[in-house]
Amino acid sequence: MAPESRVVEKPGFAACFGGLAHPAHPLSPGGSALASSVCEMKPGWTLRTGAAVTAGDDGRAGWLGAIIPEEYGGSGLGVTEAAILLHEICATGAGTSGASPIHFYVFPPMPVIKHGSERLKQKYLPRIATGEIVMSFGVTEPNVGTDTSRIQTRAVKHGDRWVVNGRKVWNTNAQNATHTLLLARTAPRDPARPFAGLTLFFTEFDRARITVQVIEKLGRAAVDSNEIYIDGLEVPVENVVGEVGQGFYHLLDSLNPERIFTGIEAVGIGRAALARAVDYAKERVVFDRPIGKNQAIAHPLAMAWAKLETAELMCLKAAWLFDHGQPCGAESNAAKLMAAEAGFEACDVALQTHGGYGYAKEFYVERLWREVRLYKIAPVSQQMVLNYLSEHVLGLPKSY
Repeated sequence: MAPESRVVEKPGFAACFGGLAHPAHPLSPGGSALASSVCEMKPGWTLRTGAAVTAGDDGRAGWLGAIIPEEYGGSGLGVTEAAILLHEICATGAGTSGASPIHFYVFPPMPVIKHGSERLKQKYLPRIATGEIVMSFGVTEPNVGTDTSRIQTRAVKHGDRWVVNGRKVWNTNAQNATHTLLLARTAPRDPARPFAGLTLFFTEFDRARITVQVIEKLGRAAVDSNEIYIDGLEVPVENVVGEVGQGFYHLLDSLNPERIFTGIEAVGIGRAALARAVDYAKERVVFDRPIGKNQAIAHPLAMAWAKLETAELMCLKAAWLFDHGQPCGAESNAAKLMAAEAGFEACDVALQTHGGYGYAKEFYVERLWREVRLYKIAPVSQQMVLNYLSEHVLGLPKSY
């Protein structure tokens, strides 16, 4: 559980990303300290492609172990603090290339923290906190998409080991991963209970048994995405996370935080683009007047600011609920939905404000525009979020 909250002035906006006024928020001291550390590292983040900072730098700053309990070498903070950290990284202009290397240390370990055996936690969590372990996340499959109950990767038990065969797609970090969190079916699918019979494993990324094929993509150049082919991967029985057959339900402890994290990242990216657009609108003179004097420029920027503010509040509400052990499925999905829209709109308005220069790499907003587009697709599409809210919040009949 996160430390007791108090109101602190949020660092990062005036000092870290440049001049737009921002009110205080009820953040924890731990979140404030993490946000300040982002500001200190910002000078190294003038990136176009390539990695933002090294894992060693992140580990020393305490970022990688933010949510890992202190007894396992982490900071023992909550999803709220991790969300603040990821927001500040994105708000500096580092985008998904800056946030993703940290993102994949603060949500994949969650099932291990909550459901892993004591042996599993002692063996792996301290090494995750220092960055020694590079994690990959294997859930999505090329022939299944968001219908997770129908995954085709199978694990069969042979003595003291499980043998895994199958394919996964959109595996982040697979080019360099040392370990993977892997979901596989261990019992036949029962239409009455379609998510039962799935088991979660945390194991070494054995390249003798896993073939990796990189996916070239639109943005997020600093972090690799891949399709992997698993052929006879042996996993010790002690590397099962939680209970056999309950893996999907254990995975939910990472899926809601991931929606919160992607949402708050989109807000940060939107704010970075908005700050650049506002500066440009003040400085760019056409027809003997700053273009920001025209309402056709000023109003879309103002609307983008307002939508980013409201989206951030939804993200923080969902994070607070999770950290306090309360149900947050609806709030986490709504946060991701609204933040992805607000972040993309802010980047789109920023690009439009720059006119033709918005299309030029020199002015930087095109990169933020490309990268933030991801959040309307991943980790779950806007349409699937609306399906969830329609069915589980409004009680409407299932549409698929």
